[in-house]
Amino acid sequence: MPAPLGDVAHLGHVELLTPDVEGSTWFFTEILGMTETRREGDSIHLRTFDDYEQTSLVLTAHTTTGVRRTALRASSEEALQRRVRAIEEAGGAGEWTDGLAGTGRTYLTHDPDGHEYALYYDTEWYVAPDDLRPGLKNQPQAKPRQGVGVRRLDHVNYLGADVEANAAWVEGLLGARPTEQIRLDSGRVAARWMTFTNKSYDIVYTEDWTGSSGRLHHIAFATDTREDILRAADLCLDNGVHIETGPHKHAIQQTFFLYVYEPGGNRIELCNPLTRLVLAPDWPLITWTEEERKRGQAWGLKTIDTFHTHGMPPVD
Repeated sequence: MPAPLGDVAHLGHVELLTPDVEGSTWFFTEILGMTETRREGDSIHLRTFDDYEQTSLVLTAHTTTGVRRTALRASSEEALQRRVRAIEEAGGAGEWTDGLAGTGRTYLTHDPDGHEYALYYDTEWYVAPDDLRPGLKNQPQAKPRQGVGVRRLDHVNYLGADVEANAAWVEGLLGARPTEQIRLDSGRVAARWMTFTNKSYDIVYTEDWTGSSGRLHHIAFATDTREDILRAADLCLDNGVHIETGPHKHAIQQTFFLYVYEPGGNRIELCNPLTRLVLAPDWPLITWTEEERKRGQAWGLKTIDTFHTHGMPPVD
């Protein structure tokens, strides 16, 4: 029986690996407008202005790129324990550890592909210092004065050797709900979008054409408006940040997007999906065919080749 929707409350934070930690920090603070909150060892903690928790992103110095950990907050301590029991009863491996980025006791586990997930409930709420105090008490932090001013960490898109196996793990053991997918003419599922909330997606698995396991396609940050994404494109152009594709609109999920490579080499999406929610409790899984995907994005932009070949960490 699938896990109940609601035991996982939302996507918490991501730990991103980078061989250029200072260059990556410059990008996330100066271009995206995130706030640096602390430094611990080889890691730098950053936050978007509207995330209520201490940290949205942890940048960790490394020899290569990719995600080390995706953290998910449970809806209660009881919900956390239910998910841990479900994982272990299904034969999964995991361990308890001290939390990262302001979170409490955390259960580390991994999907069939080897991507690491961190499940937690206890967390520190962010309290803005005087110079970042917002004008409205129901906003965690003042809007940034520089960069795009991204609102929140929105989703993670993983590359996987077996999309269906990984999706079944997230749906069956963590309680995600599938909303859209791509099914090839061969019958194989090439990508699936899943949500823990009434957002249209939080976690995505995309087929890794290299056959590798445990890699990342991109992480995404949500903006207030489409115009913010146009501003992001100009900022990237002016500052030598590589624009891979966009601005444009996806057909799948209808997200307005821009994809860029931050200085460390990770693919980052700026997205504006804020107006699209999945409120129906019986939402049907929307399936796109191979022929439909050949048409490209919503307004006809063809999918760029590197979208299928560039993943993190790189492989030969």
